[in-house]
Amino acid sequence: MPPAKAVLDTNVIVSALLKQEGRQAHLLDLALSGAFVLVVSPALLEEYEEVLRRPRFRLDPGKVARTLRVIRSGARIVQPRRQILATRDPDDNMVLECAVEGSAEFVVTGNARDFPKEFQGIRIILPREFMLILAERLE
Repeated sequence: MPPAKAVLDTNVIVSALLKQEGRQAHLLDLALSGAFVLVVSPALLEEYEEVLRRPRFRLDPGKVARTLRVIRSGARIVQPRRQILATRDPDDNMVLECAVEGSAEFVVTGNARDFPKEFQGIRIILPREFMLILAERLE
């Protein structure tokens, strides 16, 4: 079975850097080790960087830069060609645009309430659900 393809919402990336031992950090490690294909777009990478550099998170700038560099080198970068208007928060539409363009199976977010449950065959799921799916596929 080919590896899963997923887009990690910005809140998952932020949580991964804030809580080193958390589920989101483990998901990011799995993505960067190739356990699944991480799909990103230039717009999503920009949002990751902008949010991670916000002073309120107090993240080490060097760590942010290293993380973004590793994501850029290990992820599948796509350039969405279609605008989608399907989320409650307009900023989240770029996540779906990235997922559609990259033929992702999943959008992993801690904020599922702002997304439809499913969009064009792409499941919108919480990090804990994605961990279970990955565990089943690796068996």
